[in-house]
Amino acid sequence: MSGSAKRLDSKEVKQGRLKAAFADPRGLFTQAFIVFSLIAVVWFLADNTIENLRARGITTGFAFLWRPNSLPIPNSWLEYSAGISTYGRAITIGFLNTLTVSFIVIVLSTILGTFVGIGRLSPNWLLSRSCGAYVEALRNVPVLLQLLFWYQLLLQLPPPKRALNLVDGVFVSNRGIRFPTLEPDPWHMWIGLALAFGVGVTIWASRWSRRRRERIGSSPVIWPLAVVLIVGLPFAMLQFSGASTAVQAPQLIGFDFRGGGALTPELSALVIGLTIYSSAFVAEIVRAGILAVPGGQWEAARSLGLRNGTTLRKIVLPQALRIIVPPITSEYLGIIKNSSLAVAVGYPDLVAIVTTMLSDTGQAVEGVAIIMLAFLAVSLCVSLFMNWYNARVVLVVR
Repeated sequence: MSGSAKRLDSKEVKQGRLKAAFADPRGLFTQAFIVFSLIAVVWFLADNTIENLRARGITTGFAFLWRPNSLPIPNSWLEYSAGISTYGRAITIGFLNTLTVSFIVIVLSTILGTFVGIGRLSPNWLLSRSCGAYVEALRNVPVLLQLLFWYQLLLQLPPPKRALNLVDGVFVSNRGIRFPTLEPDPWHMWIGLALAFGVGVTIWASRWSRRRRERIGSSPVIWPLAVVLIVGLPFAMLQFSGASTAVQAPQLIGFDFRGGGALTPELSALVIGLTIYSSAFVAEIVRAGILAVPGGQWEAARSLGLRNGTTLRKIVLPQALRIIVPPITSEYLGIIKNSSLAVAVGYPDLVAIVTTMLSDTGQAVEGVAIIMLAFLAVSLCVSLFMNWYNARVVLVVR
């Protein structure tokens, strides 16, 4: 069917739906009544809230976002000074911290959960039973208890003066993990963006080459382009910019380490707890997706002489993705919402910063609205991306 014919069919379907809607006045009246009722309820709640706040002498609005904030924030992606930076900047830092935790946990739980889910299907009795015990034990313990357990466990590590020196320059103590980093330089960000650009172009070129090979049977060599973009471009920027390559190692000064990078116990406990808890659910989703693929796929692959690992990677998992993506999207949204439990271990995420801000400003309605809108925006973005990806991997019937 041509594209013009498809557009005509869709236009006729829409016109038919409109005629059916107008042909039933009771349906139109019901929908209009529901819409006006919702508007009336929202107006009543908003007006009542504003009147109650005004009666108690509580000002409303978001002007407080530009006032200085005295709250110290230990983990910050942006430059922040207590007493100088504004509430708006503090909330932005909390939002970035929430995104950081959510992204790290989603990546780690997906990797760990995939291996555990595959392990449950292993013919090895010990491996499959161990993975099963892992899933059943962790997904039936409340996530808050797991976060508190890991946080208290990390606090039992030795103090900085007796820190564990795992490798040269890396120290583990009850103050977190200290590791060497490059000395700060403005050009490092641009070099990192150049590296990300090179990786992105290489991935696109690799996919284009694969599609060309499937279409005409031959494809150009991609690895020289990958070397130039991933290695050559960042290295050239490093040489011409004169960016610092000096390493800043942590040093014990007084009762704590100074310099280098730090992974605090709060962030570590949050990432470990959420990753282990979420990976148990991801494992079950992956296992169910693999089991949903017909067993004839395995038999056909064996008849071609393919190994089990190759069959799983090249044949079974791509088909299982069509089943895995929808439920795992819900799990990702749950991870984003569970990140709000960071307040229980003292990590300054969006909820923790706004909650502390409420006691200083009294802007409870505005603070809760900021939290709701932030989580709504992130969840919708993740849903849109996963729906787009699901549409790409869905089975097309010809």
